[in-house]
Amino acid sequence: MDRIVIYIHGKGGSAAEAEHYRALFPDADVIGFDYHSQTPWEARKEFPAFYDEAAAGRRSVSVVANSIGAYFTLCTLGGKPMEKAFFISPIVDMEKLILNMMRWANVTEEELRQRKEIPTEFGETLSWKYLSYARENPIEWRIPAHILYGGKDNLTARDTIAAFAEKIGAVLTVMENGEHWFHTDEQMNFLDEWVKRGRTS
Repeated sequence: MDRIVIYIHGKGGSAAEAEHYRALFPDADVIGFDYHSQTPWEARKEFPAFYDEAAAGRRSVSVVANSIGAYFTLCTLGGKPMEKAFFISPIVDMEKLILNMMRWANVTEEELRQRKEIPTEFGETLSWKYLSYARENPIEWRIPAHILYGGKDNLTARDTIAAFAEKIGAVLTVMENGEHWFHTDEQMNFLDEWVKRGRTS
């Protein structure tokens, strides 16, 4: 096929999740991206290289990206020739998220700057390098995009996602009963219908 859809998973996910989207894009090849990047500066090398290889010879390329995978996509693929992007629970303001996690862990900026990395009780390691990178590399995105957001998302506030969607001209859809991780039957049915609408719009 001359159309391809690249699926980019979130934290703890896998490229195998791409299987779910094959039925939603019947006129395209759907492939999963089994990336290894843990940071946006690693993704800056890995994501464009994979994209270029996957897109070679294709007339149309779209991306479906989830959570941190969406953040890496937003950081690295904004300049690529792409028909459309679908972002599920994207991290769109990494600086704000890191600052929130610092508050949860009762860590100050000065403390993080001095110690460079601080593990937390909730499983994330705070990083001064990551915070600095997020501040110094704001997201630039001009490709047509659809964003799916859960009203109960515990990582990104509704006003943050709304402001970001407006900034990049994306179509924002909110599922009030949705969470950051869309996984229940109700949530996945909602997601499927969202993809179908976005595919034809």
